Amino acid sequence: MYVVIKEIQMDRRTFLKSVPAFTVLAGAVSGLAQEAGAGSDSAQGLEPIVLAKPGTDGGKSVMAALWERKTNRNVSDKELPHQVLSDLLWAAFGINRPSGPRERTGRTAASASNSQEIDLYVALAKGVYIYDATGHCLVPVVVGDFRRRSGRRSAATAPVNIFYVADIAKFAKAPFQEPGLKDSDVQKSYYYVGAGLIAQNVYLFAASQGLAAWFHNCDKNNTPKEFKLRPEQKVLFSQTVGYLA
Repeated sequence: MYVVIKEIQMDRRTFLKSVPAFTVLAGAVSGLAQEAGAGSDSAQGLEPIVLAKPGTDGGKSVMAALWERKTNRNVSDKELPHQVLSDLLWAAFGINRPSGPRERTGRTAASASNSQEIDLYVALAKGVYIYDATGHCLVPVVVGDFRRRSGRRSAATAPVNIFYVADIAKFAKAPFQEPGLKDSDVQKSYYYVGAGLIAQNVYLFAASQGLAAWFHNCDKNNTPKEFKLRPEQKVLFSQTVGYLA
């Protein structure tokens, strides 16, 4: 269960210091993870990964990171430290405001009507997890090495492959129901933009930390079944992150 924060009016640094209070206890599965099919028999043998508190400083400035931002396909198989993985996922699509638009949490990347329709499925060497931003943890989805589903040879041995999955059902749950949220063509434009915004966060984080990042297509045929996705979920792209080879 989550610890309720009584005082929601706080600045960014104060909020980040409180992140451990949101941590999901080992074995717990959030509503997000349940909707995504996480915690099933396919994940037997995997434990949730409770991520460290994300950092508030360090790395290069935004302007310096923009100068350094680039695609680098030469990714080492060296594992990322726990803190780096934590900071990476928080930078991608973590919670930076406990009280954001329309009384929902605010995230590091924008989404249409704050629908937060993009889920991050993180493929590591031992299994696939879904990033639970509320708990700032990784919840097991399926055991096994599925990094190869990123569709690129060198990415298959990289330490982290993030799969961008759009959950169409989340549009209906958005706090503000503007007309476009019910139109399939408009929905498509929204979730593609949403994925792009998160991917750029990843690129900038990687540049600030001296990491390699590579945004690319992925196996859309096998991934939905192997990741136990629902019909409302669509695999869009993947992004490989690691040290430079």
